[in-house]
Amino acid sequence: MSTINVKRVKTSEIELKDRLVSIQRVAKVTKGGRTFSFSAIVVVGDENGVVGYGLGKAKEVTEAIAKGIDDAKKNLVKVPIINNTIPHEQIGKYSGGFVFLKPAANGTGVIAGGAMRAVLESAGVHNVLAKSKGSSNPHNVVKATVYALAQLRDAYTVAQHRGVNLGKVFNG
Repeated sequence: MSTINVKRVKTSEIELKDRLVSIQRVAKVTKGGRTFSFSAIVVVGDENGVVGYGLGKAKEVTEAIAKGIDDAKKNLVKVPIINNTIPHEQIGKYSGGFVFLKPAANGTGVIAGGAMRAVLESAGVHNVLAKSKGSSNPHNVVKATVYALAQLRDAYTVAQHRGVNLGKVFNG
C-alpha cells in the first residue's frame, strides 16, 4: 500500500465501530499436550468514509479481539463516498485474493460476501456490487478490499491532481 495515495486518519477525532470478521483457533502440540491460541481479524470504521483492519493474536479470544481492534485503529484509510456508493469501478488484489467493486444505484444495498461486506459496511458504503475472486481466505479478502477502497479517487481529487477545473474532468 506504500505506492498508493493513502490518507491517514487520526483515531482521536472520530468514533469507531468494530466488526469481527474471522476468528481462528490454532493448536500447537507440545510434550505436555495441545496449546491453543486465537487469531482475530477485526475491521473498524466510522461508517462515514473511514475504515481500517487489524489482526490480533493471543491465548484468549477477548484479548485477541482487543489486540485486533488496537491494530486496526493504527491502519485507518479515508474512502471517498459519493451518494452512498463508490465513485468508480475498482479492482483490488492482495496475495491470492482478488476483489471487484462496482458502484450501484440507490436501493441496491451491499451485494458482497462475508469478509468484504464487513469492510464495506464499516466504511459507510450503502450501495455497491462486489465480487470476490480467487482466494476466499478472509485475511486476503479484507486486505484486497481495503486496498481497492484506498485506491478510489473522487472527481475533485482528480481535478486537483491534474490541475484543471472540475468540468474538464467530466467533459474532456
